[in-house]
Amino acid sequence: MSQAEIHNPRRLPSVDEVLKTDVAVAAIARFGRPAAVEAVRDTLAALRADKRPGTSAEIAGLAAQRLEAQDRSSLRPVFNLTGTVLHTNLGRALIADVAIEAAVQAMRNAVSLEFDVDDGKRGERDDHVRALLCELTGAEDATVVNNNASAVLLALNTLGQGRDAIVSRGELIEIGGAFRMPDIMARAGARLVEIGTTNRTHRKDYVGAIGSDTGLVLKVHTSNYRIEGFTAEVEARELVEIARERKVPVVHDLGSGTLVDLRRFGLKHEPTVAEAVADGADLVTFSGDKLLGGPQAGFIVGRKELLAQVNRNPMKRALRVDKVRLAMLEATLKLYRDPDRLAERLPTMRLLARPRADIEAQAKRLVPVLTKAIGQKFAVDIVACASQIGSGALPLEAIASAGLALRPVDGSGRALNQLSAALRSLPIPVIGHIADQSLVLDLRCLDDEAGFIANLSKLDLKGGADAVA
Repeated sequence: MSQAEIHNPRRLPSVDEVLKTDVAVAAIARFGRPAAVEAVRDTLAALRADKRPGTSAEIAGLAAQRLEAQDRSSLRPVFNLTGTVLHTNLGRALIADVAIEAAVQAMRNAVSLEFDVDDGKRGERDDHVRALLCELTGAEDATVVNNNASAVLLALNTLGQGRDAIVSRGELIEIGGAFRMPDIMARAGARLVEIGTTNRTHRKDYVGAIGSDTGLVLKVHTSNYRIEGFTAEVEARELVEIARERKVPVVHDLGSGTLVDLRRFGLKHEPTVAEAVADGADLVTFSGDKLLGGPQAGFIVGRKELLAQVNRNPMKRALRVDKVRLAMLEATLKLYRDPDRLAERLPTMRLLARPRADIEAQAKRLVPVLTKAIGQKFAVDIVACASQIGSGALPLEAIASAGLALRPVDGSGRALNQLSAALRSLPIPVIGHIADQSLVLDLRCLDDEAGFIANLSKLDLKGGADAVA
């Protein structure tokens, strides 16, 4: 092709010419011929539309980039430096190594999901975690479904369909994504009966509301907010006494839920599942991928006869979990048999219990690395941070942490936004938060320091922060 033809967008090379290049041949081998041909055609069309020139090799390269972008998973690993350990938008709990190994085994092999290998008969999938859950919570029986919202929905539908479900107004929570407890109750077919006021609910409110049409009393742990000041509530144990006298079951939704006392990790107390069971709740629901530190799941534990009703509900099949999650749950729950080593083996507890001194030392090591990566237009300072547990757990609890504040020297908000975008554009996106005219990277959740440094070496600020005058 002549120089005139190379720079003449009307005489771009043909698809066949581009496909003969080494880059295109490699792309065909990796992505398949149909995809490669389509990418070349799309690239040529874009160049013609923009009246831009290009050689066969250049077009093949652009097409290969297009294929790479299309092939990249939208579900990407990120560095969570937001300061929120259980970040709902970033996947909540990290899975323990033993649980990952169990999941891989379950994926690669046929497993005894609903098969009793001892007697050769059909088994129940809940059996793989039932005994563990009963052991760890003190409950008579247990079942597992897709998530805690499913657990609440199933419990309400089983006990309250077409009947009254009594709940304090101060406990009518809204969880992430604008899902509200009243809406879940309506979908379950229960009639919501609100009692008390937002800030005060008394014993007499429950006593006056329970009647012949009452299917259950719902106690909701307000894990994602607190009402303080002039307040009153009926504690779970007293509520159980009221309901039991009137032969009405109590369902206690713990939300996040924890199997251990968090005070052993230096955190404030959060009601445990075992405590809710000991208080006498007939059914207790809680999550698997929050404080428990496992995969997404919802648990219902409690009285055997009520769990039998739950398991006979046709909705249970629609909400059940698969073999992979069951394998992860079993492995995760077994870690709780040795609570003294939980912080070593369960990522969620390890991150929550990480000492501030360790995080500050890491911040000092990373200051020169960040300074070199982002250039002289930004100042890099070590700052105190207040990490959060996240996912609705202990909303007022701040965990002392440390991080790095990246601040534009000229105070430019545009430069700050461009830096944030550049860090998100890395092969492994770095996610922080903007505060006080700085991009703050809370280092509590930075486990892989070497990987973070290697990732930063690919930071490209061209056209971004460096373009700001």
